Amino acid sequence: MQSFHLGRQGDIDRLEREVHADPTPGKGEVLVRVRASSLNYRDIMILEGRYGRVPFIPGLIPLSDAAGEVVAVGEAVTRFRSGDRVALTALPGWLAGKITPEVLINQPGANRPGVLSDIKIVQEDALVALPESLSFEEAATLPGAAVTAWVAVGHVRPGETVLVQGTGGVSLFALLFAKNAGARVIATTSSDEKAERLKVLGVDTVVNYQREPEWHLAVREATGGRGADHVIEIGGTGTLERSIQAAAMAGHIELVGTLAGGGSLDAAAFARNIVTIRWASVGSRADFEAMNRAIAVHRLQPVIDRVFPFAEARQAYRHFQSRSHFGKVVIRHDD
Repeated sequence: MQSFHLGRQGDIDRLEREVHADPTPGKGEVLVRVRASSLNYRDIMILEGRYGRVPFIPGLIPLSDAAGEVVAVGEAVTRFRSGDRVALTALPGWLAGKITPEVLINQPGANRPGVLSDIKIVQEDALVALPESLSFEEAATLPGAAVTAWVAVGHVRPGETVLVQGTGGVSLFALLFAKNAGARVIATTSSDEKAERLKVLGVDTVVNYQREPEWHLAVREATGGRGADHVIEIGGTGTLERSIQAAAMAGHIELVGTLAGGGSLDAAAFARNIVTIRWASVGSRADFEAMNRAIAVHRLQPVIDRVFPFAEARQAYRHFQSRSHFGKVVIRHDD
């Protein structure tokens, strides 16, 4: 068994590769050969020791999102067998229904060993079957970003307008799911090159926020003054006020991340518009399985920016940290 481990807080160079004895699955457990994993912004926060109340844990195996195949099963396992293609759920204890505090006790890659390893022992309840149309690299992008986007746009209706911010994993999955639901999509980005790529993916209107820092005005203009019915907010307090101003009356804002950081929210923004703001966390196993059915039926394809070999995990971290990516950054484990 080979795996990478966090060394010193904030230091990518101290992400160390180690060799261990291969584990054996116990009762209710499955041994998965991990074929690919992917990075989320959460993983950078964990590396830098600023992931909520979860402390930095030296020696921890990082990352939570992965796909692979079952190579052995323990006693009493009924859901999977050797050879099955599977993905790991980001929160193993959340099978269905609303999230509870107990679910957060077990967070792979944050306070429990993660998936940046060539093999991993997993409880059978923490796995889902993969859509046949996806490769391992594509499937490794699903557990965090895709499920979060699925939950965030799950109530979008045909003809409504969805605003997505940037070209990270959650935003691009939200774009794919929203277009598949028959919605109009507006996207913000920082470059003309990314704008053209967004249009290829089906975005109806692109706003370059470098040229138009008051991008909420451009969104309102593009919607005839009405605003967006749904906003996928990834900037946090740094962009939330503009998102409120860009939203339609009685619109919905799905608060996904805090990429922009800083800033403060003027309470008067709420007086200017009436919106519902909801924290869009990664979903349950039931949400994951529902999303996979939609992916299979509509043959939706994740957007991958770049795939790194397992030996170049540090380079994958650096590339992701640069925020230059368009789509998901993936690590292939079979090198």
